[in-house]
Amino acid sequence: MTTEKCLHEPGAARRDTLPQRLHGLDAVRSGALLLGIVLHSLLPFTDIVWMINDSERSVVALWVSGTIHLFRMALFMLLAGYFGRMVTLRRGPGSYFRDRAKRILLPAVVFWPFTVIPLGLLAMYGASVRGLPAPMASEPTSPLMMFTPGQLWFLLVLFEIATLVLLARAALLRFLGAERAGRAATRIGEVLSHPAGVLLPALAFVAALLLQGGEPAGGIIAPTTIVPEAASTLGYLGAFLTGWFLHASPGSMRRIAGNWLPMLVLGLIATVVVWLPGVPREALMVAVALAGWLLGFGLLGAAVRFLDREHTWIRYLADASYWMYLVHLPLLVLFEIPLADLGWPVLVKLLVTWVVITAVLLITYELLVRHTWLGAWLNGRRYPRRAR
Repeated sequence: MTTEKCLHEPGAARRDTLPQRLHGLDAVRSGALLLGIVLHSLLPFTDIVWMINDSERSVVALWVSGTIHLFRMALFMLLAGYFGRMVTLRRGPGSYFRDRAKRILLPAVVFWPFTVIPLGLLAMYGASVRGLPAPMASEPTSPLMMFTPGQLWFLLVLFEIATLVLLARAALLRFLGAERAGRAATRIGEVLSHPAGVLLPALAFVAALLLQGGEPAGGIIAPTTIVPEAASTLGYLGAFLTGWFLHASPGSMRRIAGNWLPMLVLGLIATVVVWLPGVPREALMVAVALAGWLLGFGLLGAAVRFLDREHTWIRYLADASYWMYLVHLPLLVLFEIPLADLGWPVLVKLLVTWVVITAVLLITYELLVRHTWLGAWLNGRRYPRRAR
């Protein structure tokens, strides 16, 4: 449940008035996960080496997937921080930590054998049925590479960051006291919700890109092992803290909503700069960071501005999106194999893929998750079946 108003002291949530729910945050939260499915469905049509590379190519698919990658994960981590502070104040840090271990860390471990390990086998199967050379797997440089988190990497990073923030919070509360720490958090949230406040998380993103090195146009590279990597930790810690402090400032989301259009326009301009050839490396880093955060703030503000009442289908997708992301990739790769050599237009292949995969994921969610113990585990709630 989302909230826009919550006091700062550890016991304040019990004394607070009934908070106002921001329904747009449900849409953004589910959208950030579902865009990951869209991104993965676009990769076969780009020049990026993927598990299945389609016979057709589309530069538009490359542009769209690259643009999604600019803002999607930072926006997801922002919302994780926003909701994280809310839950910490309402239930206490111990309860929040246990919840993250149960619903973030444990799914990463349990779903890994079923959603990551099969990907290499599917890639080899796809090459075999298409008469292509088997994909060459590089020799692992570390035993840890045998346990790559794959597309579930963000769950490990999120758990790591949430743990770090809880430890830092405990130290600051002990050093500053609840009242001073609360006032400081509110002031930081006010700065972040100012139109120029977007520069702060963008600065952390630039620092992460500098730390990472290499080509900055691809943004922060996902960790390939279970060992934390400094660049991803720094960049996404900045995103998590942005959401954490925005929650500390009442009205912050409404202020961001008031500037959604200029943020979105500036984000699109920065995105164009990212795709221009010949941009100097340092300028490209700044453009990547600004594009991602301006687009993220613009979309966040638009959702709060226009989705100001509850929509049943958005609420349903918000609940289903976690399951959909967790299990989508093996299904997506398997479905792409028979399509790969068909002479259909790229858009037709994508539409067919989206319709079929979405239907399968929603049906499995309804039948296997929503009304079962899986729903209680992943979403914290098991919905009763409707009487017929």
